[in-house]
Amino acid sequence: MRSSVGSHLTNAVAAGCLSRNYGRTFCSVVEGGESSSCPKAEDKTDQGEKFERTSKAEPYDIAIVGGGMVGMAFACALSRNPMTKHLTVAIIDNNPALGFKTSFKRSEIPDPRVSTVTPATISFFRDIGAWEYVLQQRHAYFDKMQVWDYTGLGYTRYNARDVGKECLGCVVENKVLHYSLLSSFQSGAELQWALYPARLSSMTVPSPRSVSSRIMSQLEDSPSGRFVKLDLSDGNTLHARLVVGADGSKSNVREMAALKSTQRSYSQSAIICTVEHAVENDCAWQRFLPSGPIALLPVGDRFSNVVWSMRPEEASAHKSMDGDDLAKAINRAMDDGHGPQPGSGVLGGYVERISSFTSWWGPSSSAAEPFRAPPRVTAVASERMVFPLSLMHAHDYVTRRVALVGDAAHTVHPLAGQGVNMGFGDASALAKVIAEGVSVGTDLGELTLLKRYEKERKAGNATMMAILDGFQKAFAVDAGPLNLLRAAAFHGAQYIPPLKRNIISYASGDQKWPLFS
Repeated sequence: MRSSVGSHLTNAVAAGCLSRNYGRTFCSVVEGGESSSCPKAEDKTDQGEKFERTSKAEPYDIAIVGGGMVGMAFACALSRNPMTKHLTVAIIDNNPALGFKTSFKRSEIPDPRVSTVTPATISFFRDIGAWEYVLQQRHAYFDKMQVWDYTGLGYTRYNARDVGKECLGCVVENKVLHYSLLSSFQSGAELQWALYPARLSSMTVPSPRSVSSRIMSQLEDSPSGRFVKLDLSDGNTLHARLVVGADGSKSNVREMAALKSTQRSYSQSAIICTVEHAVENDCAWQRFLPSGPIALLPVGDRFSNVVWSMRPEEASAHKSMDGDDLAKAINRAMDDGHGPQPGSGVLGGYVERISSFTSWWGPSSSAAEPFRAPPRVTAVASERMVFPLSLMHAHDYVTRRVALVGDAAHTVHPLAGQGVNMGFGDASALAKVIAEGVSVGTDLGELTLLKRYEKERKAGNATMMAILDGFQKAFAVDAGPLNLLRAAAFHGAQYIPPLKRNIISYASGDQKWPLFS
């Protein structure tokens, strides 16, 4: 039986981008014009005969622009929901990783591009069938975290048992997360889908029916203004009831849909790399320095990931350092021999008073834990990468027939590793809203439906962004009074159990602050 998107088949095969078995395997062109994962195209293409591209093809229900982690998570969520698993979906992305099954060896050096996924994200991955694939690859759960600053005046240690959790998070290489989502999608998808390995060139979003006939004449392929027209770099033209922009911070979808945003550069760059230890690391460490925070995150097998924010010129200099020199610089930044000593010095009396004051809340299992020095780096094991840091938030996540998810809607400072988790939260929420719309027969592109997604996600994301931005600003200033205030905040988080529980709970993916619960 011919599928409802079957009329796209000719176009897609001509581009070498679509499996004839919808919903089962991705297919992508490799060198030589053949795919390693799908049938050969008709011999006509080898003889130079071009397939006819037509603008009369039936539209897709949803076009996802961007097949990265968030875009694929959204596709997986659609495929696993009984209300949405029969939708027709186009995925537009020219990333070669979408075309091939990839295997990883534990003997390989971990890639420096990693994500710290929260318990909420882990739960989402379980729901969409992707976490079982993560577990087959390298990953590192951690149940402890220590945060401190350069003054030596304060620190706090978080423990998963403080909130009755098994872990605070899990560090996973981005390529493993992406592979796991692809594997889940291909193994369980009932969606009728097509992959277009191309870039979005232009997008025409239909106006309401009250617009002039001149504009409507441009949308003859989209009767009643029900479809978005998408022109691709490979010459294909698609139509979709809903376009989901999952195409990153420089989103073409956001720009073409005229969705405005607020952006600000942090005048910082982050250098990332994989480092090696003599012992396995089981804790997430973060120290705030005047130039920016540095994090040391476990990735398993005696490896850790370093994310170090600093001024751009410093990042360039550190990237070009000799490996031994960079390892020494990281060790100095993480522990220069002057770790916090809360029982003595200027804050000794303060700590005793706050400990006495908070004792009526009951003991915290980690309140008495002393400051610990992180494991020393013995070698830099991977290439170093540098990328600029900025803040961006779209004023609106949706407009008629268009929705933004992930970095297309918001980008944050990496100091708490929350960016990708916010994106996965978007993907989950949008998929649920669409399923609710399908269940009552609502048009997928209706603005009233999409606004429900925006209402659910925008306020929570804005709160998280404000918190992270505030942290970045507060720790960027080295001044006596502010140093004491930061120390007070650290000790409050360390010695007030209800506050600590709420911080951990919120960072784990809960969007509410049930204060002192």
